[in-house]
Amino acid sequence: MSDEIKPTTAAPPSKAEIALDAASAPNALVASPTAAPEIFEERRRTRRWKPLALAALVLAGAAAGGFYLWRFREPAIPAGIVFGNGRIEAQEIDIDTKFAGRVAQLLVDEGDIVAPGQVVARMDTRDLEATLAKDEALVQQARRTLEEARAVVEQQKTQLTLAQQEFDRTKTLFAQGYATNELLDQRRQTLDGATAGLNAANAKVGEAERALEAATHDVELYKVNIADNTLVSPTTGRVQYRIANVGEVLPAGGKVFTLLDISDVYMDIYLPTADAGRVKIGSEARVVVDAYPDFATPARVTFIATQAQFTPKAVETKNERDKLMFRVKVRVDPDLLRAHAAEVRTGLPGVAYVRTDPKIDWPAFLRGPQSQ
Repeated sequence: MSDEIKPTTAAPPSKAEIALDAASAPNALVASPTAAPEIFEERRRTRRWKPLALAALVLAGAAAGGFYLWRFREPAIPAGIVFGNGRIEAQEIDIDTKFAGRVAQLLVDEGDIVAPGQVVARMDTRDLEATLAKDEALVQQARRTLEEARAVVEQQKTQLTLAQQEFDRTKTLFAQGYATNELLDQRRQTLDGATAGLNAANAKVGEAERALEAATHDVELYKVNIADNTLVSPTTGRVQYRIANVGEVLPAGGKVFTLLDISDVYMDIYLPTADAGRVKIGSEARVVVDAYPDFATPARVTFIATQAQFTPKAVETKNERDKLMFRVKVRVDPDLLRAHAAEVRTGLPGVAYVRTDPKIDWPAFLRGPQSQ
């Protein structure tokens, strides 16, 4: 047996071993592509597919963006018309109690439309009604007192007439010497007493008349107080909040309902100096809310701020927010609001367009119902 070591011929590596070596040493695979021709060919096909997929993705995105711009593009606004974003708002009216009391009835609820003078709630007025009954009795008593005082006046008038007649006769007899000076003095004193009695009776009549007037005013006061405990709507509006419930005891000035005055609907927009300087009170405007983009509501400018201010966070503007803007109030046509009271919605965002040049025609999408 020989100690010489004979060289052995190594078997060629398998495809699995080549793949494993390629995974563990990718740089070697790149340096020697002939070591794994199948894997190299597969990676080369993958490299050709990726640019094609990326190009297809870019084309799809461009098509989608083009469709979005075509579908949601802003209509062209001619020169002479400025615009700003805002929200539909309405004046809030609190329906409060005038006196402290208990809520007896609630006749409307949130979302209801109420008319001017419509009763919306009633407070418990039993204590006021009892006081009213007492004052009405005092009125009757004052009337009787007045009648008695007037009767006393008539009585005093007759006594004064008699005293005057007796004094006149005694005075004649005294002049003829048939009556004494003492008797004449007595008749004069009786006449003076009757005159004073009549004056006192007249004063009692005046006192009774004043007492009757005071009692009558008390009755009227409590009638007014009872009427004020019947809460009515001051205008056409929609009930936004119901704050109190039946049976609750409220203090004076306690809120029962909050009403939105739908006859005074407006939008506040903020315009830069260049635009606000061309707007005038009474300028014609159009309001378009996002919920109804195809409907332009006629409006007019009713207020322009005299001082610039920063725009609120809730209002978006086309310019940078750090620039000062002027608040412009655009009020919707009240006649249109009365005709469509049930359709008025507040809080909706939208855009108000103001025409600064009366010679400029409104675009087709802003002509509104009056021009269509």
